[in-house]
Amino acid sequence: MPSISSPDQTSDRSWVGRALPRKEDQALLSGGARFIDDLAPVPGLKHAGILRSPHPHARIRAIDASRALALPGVVGVVTGAQLVRTVGPIPSVVRAPVPYFPFAIDRVRHVGEAVAVVVAETRYIAEDACELIAVDYEPLPAAASIVAALAPDAPLLHEKAGSNAINRRSFRYGDPERAFAEADEIVELAYTYPRYASTPMETFGVIAAFEQAPDRFTVWSNFQGPFVLQPLMAGALKVPGNRLRLITPPASGGSFGIKQAILSYIVLLAAVSRELGYPVKWIEDRAEHLTAASAAGDRSGKVAAAFKRDGELIGLRFDTLANMGAYLRPPEPASVYRMHAACNGCYALQNIAIENTLVVTNQTPIGLNRGYGGPQFYFALERAMEIAARKLKIDPAELRRRNFVPKEAFPYKCPAGSILDAGDYGAALDELLRLAGYDALKRKREEARAAGKLYGIGFCAGIEPSGSNMAYVSLAQTAEERAKSDPKSGANASAVVSIDPSGSVTVRLSSTPNGQGHATVAAQIVADKLGLKPDDIDVVTEIDTLTSNWSIASGNYSNRFAAIVVEAIAQTADKVAHAIKLIAADALEAPPEKIELRDGYVKVTDGSNRGMPLRRIASRAHWNPNGLPADVSAGIYERTVLSPPTLGSPDADDRIPSAVTYGFVVDLVAVEIERATGVLRIDKYVSVHDVGRQMNPLIVEGQVHGGFAHGLGAALMEELAYDARGNFLAGTFADYLCPTAMEVPALTIGHVETPSPMNALGAKGMGDGSSMLTPAAIANAVADALGRDDIVLPLTLQRVWGLANDVTLSVPAEKRADAKLPPGGLRGEGEVTIPAPPAEVWRRLTDPAELAAIVPGCRELKQVAPDRYVAEVSIGVAAVRGVYAAEIELQDKDEPRSMRLVGRASGGLGFGSGEGIITLAPVGTSTRLRYSYRADVGGKVAAVGQRLIGTVTRVLIAELFAALDRRIAPRAGLAMPRWLAMLRALLRRRP
Repeated sequence: MPSISSPDQTSDRSWVGRALPRKEDQALLSGGARFIDDLAPVPGLKHAGILRSPHPHARIRAIDASRALALPGVVGVVTGAQLVRTVGPIPSVVRAPVPYFPFAIDRVRHVGEAVAVVVAETRYIAEDACELIAVDYEPLPAAASIVAALAPDAPLLHEKAGSNAINRRSFRYGDPERAFAEADEIVELAYTYPRYASTPMETFGVIAAFEQAPDRFTVWSNFQGPFVLQPLMAGALKVPGNRLRLITPPASGGSFGIKQAILSYIVLLAAVSRELGYPVKWIEDRAEHLTAASAAGDRSGKVAAAFKRDGELIGLRFDTLANMGAYLRPPEPASVYRMHAACNGCYALQNIAIENTLVVTNQTPIGLNRGYGGPQFYFALERAMEIAARKLKIDPAELRRRNFVPKEAFPYKCPAGSILDAGDYGAALDELLRLAGYDALKRKREEARAAGKLYGIGFCAGIEPSGSNMAYVSLAQTAEERAKSDPKSGANASAVVSIDPSGSVTVRLSSTPNGQGHATVAAQIVADKLGLKPDDIDVVTEIDTLTSNWSIASGNYSNRFAAIVVEAIAQTADKVAHAIKLIAADALEAPPEKIELRDGYVKVTDGSNRGMPLRRIASRAHWNPNGLPADVSAGIYERTVLSPPTLGSPDADDRIPSAVTYGFVVDLVAVEIERATGVLRIDKYVSVHDVGRQMNPLIVEGQVHGGFAHGLGAALMEELAYDARGNFLAGTFADYLCPTAMEVPALTIGHVETPSPMNALGAKGMGDGSSMLTPAAIANAVADALGRDDIVLPLTLQRVWGLANDVTLSVPAEKRADAKLPPGGLRGEGEVTIPAPPAEVWRRLTDPAELAAIVPGCRELKQVAPDRYVAEVSIGVAAVRGVYAAEIELQDKDEPRSMRLVGRASGGLGFGSGEGIITLAPVGTSTRLRYSYRADVGGKVAAVGQRLIGTVTRVLIAELFAALDRRIAPRAGLAMPRWLAMLRALLRRRP
C-alpha cells in the first residue's frame, strides 16, 4: 500500500474564516483581467453609437438619417419605428398600461432615451454620424418630479394609464389603528430622499450577434442579473429562451447593482444586430451612464411612529411616493418592496400600515443600486426614531435598545412575513458604544456647545436582508391578481465542482461577481472540504446560459452569495469528497468513514500511514471508470441546485418571507459643523456588523468600507439633479460629485457574530449594510448638531450652511416674475454704446448679411420670410462642441427704438430657446443699446456644461453686440477685453 512520508503542509485550521487576499486580485492589478471592452468574440464586428433625446418630453415628428447614412463608414441607422415591428415591450409585474421599450418610438419621455442607433466601422464614425441625424421634435410639458407628476394639471406620461400614479397598494399588519389610538407619543415626519447612482469604474457594455437558421442571439455583456430578466428579454425579442444566449466576461469593473439595467441595451443591440445583419458592439461612455443608465429611486413620503411613554414602539405607518422614472423597468418595483417584509426593521412590533404609490416622471427609469430600497427605508424609520428619542427624553441608543428584537426571540417572525434568523442586537450596540467611547463623546458634545460650536451625534440601526425571495416583487399585485397567475417562490442557487483527469479541481458558479471575491471564498470552502489549499482550486464565475448551471435567480444582487450560494458550494464539495472517499476506500482497503482528505492526500485514519495523493485517487474516475465502486459514477462532476425552504409564496394577507438571512448593522457618527462656512467634519464614525460567520474577514472589511463610501456620497454630495423642466444637470463628475479617498473619513469597524442557522457555514449576506444606514446616521447627527428636523440630502456645503444659518438659499423658479419677460432658466442683461445713430444700428441688426457676420459661430444665415431667419451655428461649451440649426424671428418692432428677438435651436449639443428685448436710445451721435434676455437649454449641453451655461450665454450675447460695434466703427470701437477675447477664441475653436 502507498504510504505518506512527509506531505508538503499540514493544516489544523479551516481555510474558511481566514483573511486571505483575493484570488482575483493578481489579474486585476496586473492588467491581465479581461473585461467586456477587451472582447472581440466574433469576426466582422461593427460599432454602435446611440442618438439620445435631448428633451425630457417630446413627440417625434420625423427623423431624417440621410446625412448620417451618407457618411463613409456608416453601415446602417435604426430607429424605434423600425424596431417596434420585431420587438415587443419588456413586461413588468405591475399590470399598468405603461409599456416599456428600450427605445423611443413616437415619443421621448426622458433625457437620454434612445432615439436611433448608428452602426459603423468604428465608434468614432458612429458618434459623428449621430450628430448628422435630424430629429424634428415637438416639445411637450414635462413632469420633472414626484410633486409635479401628481399635480392636478400634470402632463400625462402615458395617456392610457390615466394618471402618473400608476400603482397604489395599501397594507395593514396587526392593528395599527389601535396602536396609534393608544400611543402616548406620536412622531410624524415628512421627508424626501434624493436620486443618485452607483458610478462603477466600468460602464455598460454589450456585444450582440444575430444568427439565422434558426433565428438566435448570442450576447456578451457585463450584465449582473438577476437572470429572471433573461426570459423577459427573450420574450421582447420574440425568440424562445434557449435562443437568447447570454455570456458574461471573466472580469467586471464593478456594478453595485446598476448593471441590472443593461437588460435594456441587450434587447436594443440584439434587435439592431438582427435588423442590420451585423454583430454590434457598444460601450457606454460616462456621460451616457450618468444621464441614462439607471438610478436609485428618489422618494417623497411620510412616516409616523406610535410610542408608549416608556419608549416602547407599538406602531408604524408609512406613506411612500416612489419615483419610477419614465417607465417601470423590471425588476422594479423591487426597490420599493425589498424591505417590505421586514418593515419593522430591527424592532419588535406587530402593528404596521403601509401605502405605496408608484409614480412615473420625465426622468431616467430607476433600478437596483447598492442596498436598493434600504437607504430610503432607513432614512424614514431611523430619522423618526431619533426624533422620538428627543421628544421622549430618552437617549437615542437606549430607545433603540428597548425596542430591539430580543436575542431569545430568534427566529423572529416579522408582521409582514420576514423571519429574522439570528441576532444579538443589544450586544452589537454595546460594542458600538464601547468602540465609540460614547460617554466621552457626549461630554465632548456638551463642551463644544458650551463654546458655541455645532456638534451632533447620530445613530442608525437596521437589518440587512440577503438572498431575496424571487416572489417578493409580486406584492405590487393584489392577492387576487397573484391568484390568476402561477405561484412564485424561492431563490435557486447552484454550484458545480469537478475534478479533471489530471486531478485539478474546478468550481463553476452562476453568481456573476462584480468585485466581491466570490472566487476566493468559494475556493476556501472547497479547499476545506477536499483537504486542499485555495490556490489549488480554479473558480469560474462567469455565466454562459447555454452551458452554465443557471436559473432565473442566478446573478449578483441582494447579497445572495453568502446567504445562499455558499450552501450550494458546500453541498457540492461534500458530494465530491464523498465520491473521493468511496474510491479511496476501495483502493486502500479501508471503510469510507476511516478515510480523511488532508493536505492534498487521501489517507486512512487508523494510524497505518496508508494514503495516496488526492489527484491519483480522482484520476481513477476518468482512467478506470469500470473499476470504480458501485456507488461512484464515472468522472467526478457534481452539482447542486437548491432553494432555501423558508422562501415561500406570498399569502393572501400579503405576508412573505422575503430573504434568507438578516445581518445587523448599527452605526454611530459624530459631526462638527462650522457655522460660518457650512463645512461638515466627521469627527468619528463607528460601524458594528453582525454578518454571521465571517468567511473571509479581509473581504468583509473591504465590503464595509465600500458600502460606507457609497453611503457617504449619498449623504453629502451625490444627486442626479434635474431642473424644473426635466433637463438633466449632472452629466459629468464635475457636476455629479463622488467621494474620493480625500473625502472618506476614518471608519472604525466592529463585529459581533451570531451564526445563521440558514446555511451550514453560519454566514449571513453582507455588503449593503453601510450603504443603507450611513445616509440616515449622518442626517441624524446633523439634525442633532443643528437642533432641527428638516434635514434634506445630500448635505452639500451650500445646504448645510443654509441650515446652520437658517437661510433659504433659492427661490423656486415658478415664484419668480419679470415684468418684461416670462420666467426662464438663464437670464441676463447688459448694454453697449455704439458710435452710430439708432437708425444705422437698426439697419445693421435687420440686415441678414450683417447678422451673419455678428452672430458668434455663424456658418450660414438665410432669410426665409420677412423678419424670419434660419442659421447654422457652431458653439462649444466646455469640452463639448456641436452644430446647431437655429431659427430667429424679429417681433414687436418699433423702428428704430426697440424689438424682440425670439429664437430656438437644436443640434448635437441639445436644444435651446429664448428671447430678448433690445432697446436703442440716442446718446449724442451714438446709440446706447440695452438688452435683456432669458433662455432655456437642455440635452447634453445642460448635462455636461450646466455650470458654465450662464457665463457662456453672457459671453455669446456680449460678443454679438461687440461684433456689431466693431463692424460699425472698427477703429473707433473699444478694444475687446482680454477675458472676452480668450473666451471668444475658446468658443469658436474647432474640435
